[in-house]
Amino acid sequence: MPKSLSRRAHVVLPVDLVAEIDKLVGKRGRSAFLTELAQREIKIRRQREALREAAGSWKSDDHPELAHGAAAWVRQIRDFDTRRFEELERRREDK
Repeated sequence: MPKSLSRRAHVVLPVDLVAEIDKLVGKRGRSAFLTELAQREIKIRRQREALREAAGSWKSDDHPELAHGAAAWVRQIRDFDTRRFEELERRREDK
């Protein structure tokens, strides 16, 4: 990450944790390692919050096509597409 887009932050970590980080990535890899972990955690927390906010928004009554499960619905769509393709091929051959 370019220095102009970075900011130093004083972070206090237990000595044994720093030692474990250093074993994994070396002293020069600490910042990148901690940045990656922080970014991942922020993403996870945002996703969890979005899921909490969306809880209850899916109503089964609004999606009767999925009453027998999504896999059955996908099979049905694929079967329809196959039949439609075969019909189009027959028409093309009849010309």
